[in-house]
Amino acid sequence: MVHLKSILPRAAFVLASAASVANAQNQIKITAPSKDIWWVAKSTNVLTWDCNNSPVDSFTISISNPDPKLLPDIMPFISVQQNSQCSILVSQDQANQPAGTGYVITFSNILNLTDVVGTSDPFEIKPLGSLYPSQVTPTANASSSASPTGGSDTSKPSSAATAVGSRGIAGIFGGLALGAVGMMF
Repeated sequence: MVHLKSILPRAAFVLASAASVANAQNQIKITAPSKDIWWVAKSTNVLTWDCNNSPVDSFTISISNPDPKLLPDIMPFISVQQNSQCSILVSQDQANQPAGTGYVITFSNILNLTDVVGTSDPFEIKPLGSLYPSQVTPTANASSSASPTGGSDTSKPSSAATAVGSRGIAGIFGGLALGAVGMMF
C-alpha cells in the first residue's frame, strides 16, 4: 500500500526541481564578464550576452558580490536595457566597484529585481592599470548605442569584438569607429 504522506514530499521536490531546470533553460546567457573575461576597476568594460534566445525584451542590470566589504548589497546600474542590443560598454560612472573577486552580473525583470532572467559566472575586477583579457568571445559587437547588434547577422565577428583582445579599451573604440564606417558603405 502506498502512503500519501511519503509521496508528497518527493513529488514536491520533483516539481521544484523541474521548475528550476525550466527556469535555468529560459535564462539569458551572459558571456562577458566571466571567470576568464575580467573587468578592470575605474575603467570602461564590456558586457555581452546571447540576445537571440531571450525570454524578455528588456531588463535591469545589477552587480553584486558576496563580500560586503566590496559591495554591501546588490547594485542596479542600468534600469532598462534592451535585450536586442546584445552588448554594451559599461562606463566607470555606471559601475565603479573596487578590485576583487566573486562579482556577479544579474539581469532582472525591470519591475521586480528578484525575478532574475540572467546571471553571469562569478568574475574578477582587477586593479586600475591591469591589462584586459587577451581574448574576448566575439559573440556580439560591443556598442554604446541603442541599435541592435548580433541578431540574425551571420557575418564574421565584428572588428570591435576582435580588437578588444589585442588592443584593450583603445581597440574597442577603434573597432567601434571602423564598424560605424563599415555600416555607411
